[in-house]
Amino acid sequence: MGKVSTETPVFEITLRKYEKPESVSGRELVKKVCLSLGLLQPGDSRDVIVDVLFVLLRKRPKGMTSIELEKEVIKFREQNKMPMLGIASSNLRRQVRRLRALFLVEKSQKRYRITEGEELAAIFSERISSFLLSSTTARVLEYLQAADAEFSKKPKSPSA
Repeated sequence: MGKVSTETPVFEITLRKYEKPESVSGRELVKKVCLSLGLLQPGDSRDVIVDVLFVLLRKRPKGMTSIELEKEVIKFREQNKMPMLGIASSNLRRQVRRLRALFLVEKSQKRYRITEGEELAAIFSERISSFLLSSTTARVLEYLQAADAEFSKKPKSPSA
């Protein structure tokens, strides 16, 4: 029996281009960052990841424990009269894991913080663009070349 190919990606990234960020600030700006990086779907009401990133950005470079993060997210949502949806500690940990998968957040000494206290643009350039995107586009190119090689062959019989 032949090898079974899995359809589970090794890595997946979604990038979206929006208008220039000239008139957005605060939470709306962080929301556009999350939308641009594929962390949030357009029109999605489950947007607690925006608040998690917002709170961590405000606490850069010090960071915070998971308990502090949970308290700050709840406090932030209360102050902005937002529904208390998605604030369970298990969901907040899941959102932090998603941010960590893109190297935006790291865990250091039981504290979560923006990676090395760096600017988001630097993190994107150094880690996402140069590492994740280049390796992903290289793999896509391998698949395209394999498809070209297979389908540019002359057919052996008319039944193909």
